[in-house]
Amino acid sequence: MDSTSQMADFSESNFIQALSLGKTEKTPVWFMRQAGRSLPEYRAIRGVGSILDAVANPSLAAEITMQPVKRYGVDAAILYSDIIVPVHACGFGIDIIPGTGPTTDRPFEGESDLKRLANFDAKTDTGYVLSTIEILKKELEVPLIGFAGGPFTVASYLIEGKPSRNFIKTKQMMYTQPKLFESLLWRLTEITVDFLSAQAQSGVNAIQLFDSWVGALSPREYRRFITPCASEIFSSLSKFNIPMISFGTNTSELLGLFVEAGASAVGLDSNTEITTATKRLGDKVAIQGNLDPVVCLTSVDNIISQARQVLMDSAFAPGYVFNLGHGVLPETDPTKLVELVEFLHQNGEEIRKNERASATLANREEHIK
Repeated sequence: MDSTSQMADFSESNFIQALSLGKTEKTPVWFMRQAGRSLPEYRAIRGVGSILDAVANPSLAAEITMQPVKRYGVDAAILYSDIIVPVHACGFGIDIIPGTGPTTDRPFEGESDLKRLANFDAKTDTGYVLSTIEILKKELEVPLIGFAGGPFTVASYLIEGKPSRNFIKTKQMMYTQPKLFESLLWRLTEITVDFLSAQAQSGVNAIQLFDSWVGALSPREYRRFITPCASEIFSSLSKFNIPMISFGTNTSELLGLFVEAGASAVGLDSNTEITTATKRLGDKVAIQGNLDPVVCLTSVDNIISQARQVLMDSAFAPGYVFNLGHGVLPETDPTKLVELVEFLHQNGEEIRKNERASATLANREEHIK
């Protein structure tokens, strides 16, 4: 299903321009987990059962993808899917349990479990995702973000058998059975490349790699186990010439490694200061982030105040997309996000411009002193 020739051209959109380090007329914004449990219209059509059932229904998945664009006026849509879709499609035996998350009764424990990930063809096994993209290409008036889970994060769900805080089993395998651990990571890398390549061929305008829990690793561990895999993913996707965002939480010390692996943009969690990230990463990579999702549970005045500070912090980022530091919380009032988007569109670039001007003046005065 290669239909890249029919893709809408969003190269001049604020979102793609920001990720490409170009000029933006308005500060682009989208929210991770924006088509999530906080929208009443989502709950109305989502129905019961596993999220994977909804993902496998292209017309439903397309409608859910478009809901936040219609409600919030955000500058990009992210495909309604999940990071375990490919390994579920492999027949590994993993599902998403409401209130718990990805769960399997048969965790990955040894060499024989690699056979449970042996067969995956994105076009055959996840054709419904590609069909969703086909629908969205005809309907969306903003860029579409495709995505996949990063190798460490997906591996942690397979090894732990459920979401984990400490990743004890995962890191035990990494320390005591490094070859087995590497074999799993490389198999997941192959699956991820296939899955993301199929999305790019079908028409997504950018991709994000969600290695959400890779911050559990040290830079040394990341270099050994993850850098080769991430490099393979980004180098394989580079031929599509679309922006590639790398995101993880608690990854302040790993940001440079994200870029070394080939990411063209880096998503920041709420604990990473944008100013620090910009200084570390220089002028060759775009920044995305990073308002604390909890802030969106407070008053609109406070949300706007905190967003203003994020904008000021982002003033010297060579390319900038506003987002949260993680996903929208289920308790979030959607009307507050509508007001946040309006504020960003109306004031974002002026705030960032003024911050650059005042900072330049301050630097000049400091130099004179």
